[in-house]
Amino acid sequence: MSSITVRNIEESIKVGLRIRAARHGCSMEQEVRNILQQTIAQEAPQQISFAELVNRRFKGLVAQDLPIPARQAVTTPPAF
Repeated sequence: MSSITVRNIEESIKVGLRIRAARHGCSMEQEVRNILQQTIAQEAPQQISFAELVNRRFKGLVAQDLPIPARQAVTTPPAF
């Protein structure tokens, strides 16, 4: 695990943090970890699987409504 030091925090912020930590029944340090984890989790892009992307792209599409093109010969068949 890493550690960081945050300097020059206003006294009102520190007091508010101490009160918030007491309300949640944890230390100030744990409260800061909780706040950081919640904040980063909200901002971090969630990993979406390829299957989920495909499902989102084709959601609401009805296969029976798709046009089926007529078959065409790709090459001219050989004459024997």
